[in-house]
Amino acid sequence: MANPYQAAPPPFPPPPQPPARRSNGGVAGFLAVALVIAGIYGASQWLGNDDGKPKGSASATASPSAKPSAKPSDPGNPESSSDTSSAWKVGDCGGPDPDNKPDGYRPQKCSASGATFKAIDIKEASILPGSIQCPPGTDLMIEVSISYGSGKTSGIPTNTVCGRNLSDDHPGDAGAGGGQLVKGDCVTDQAQEVACATAGSYKVLGLVKTKSECPSGTTEPMELTMAIGRPYDVICADK
Repeated sequence: MANPYQAAPPPFPPPPQPPARRSNGGVAGFLAVALVIAGIYGASQWLGNDDGKPKGSASATASPSAKPSAKPSDPGNPESSSDTSSAWKVGDCGGPDPDNKPDGYRPQKCSASGATFKAIDIKEASILPGSIQCPPGTDLMIEVSISYGSGKTSGIPTNTVCGRNLSDDHPGDAGAGGGQLVKGDCVTDQAQEVACATAGSYKVLGLVKTKSECPSGTTEPMELTMAIGRPYDVICADK
């Protein structure tokens, strides 16, 4: 994607002028011709060189907490898609991007052999960790960003895809021990999410801002360290 704000190249600088010689008018004429040729050459080089212009591309990267159940993608499958558009929609599918390992993902048709998840919600991007809350059942969160140039550096976040595995492995289900913390999950006494089958775990009855908002039946309200962007500060839990 060409940058609409790309500045034009500076004018070709003329070389230093030698002292004028009254006895030789040919030197001035030669220098004028040389300047014209050099200017034409510089303009042709600028117009014909696209390497310096930023090219827009979109990349999708899973958040560090995402642990998708993914099978290898099949770039040769005709059902696969190499589209890297950031315009994800609910119901779209995706899978691992072999050109952007290990955390890269790309859109794919849901019938493709490389498709591993389906988007169940699309959220706007945020620079605040924890401020994006995907719906229950989200198995992985994928940050979609636009990058410029050929380097594989982090780009500008555009949105977040809340994905659910196409397989039967759903760590984001309540009580399964993965995904974002939701009502019905379980935690340790240190407020770390674990599967509810774990001995000694506490059941999450609610996620609220203050202890007074906890529902009845709460026996272990856990106050968390304040975090900017997180929608709750207290885990209402019961042994």
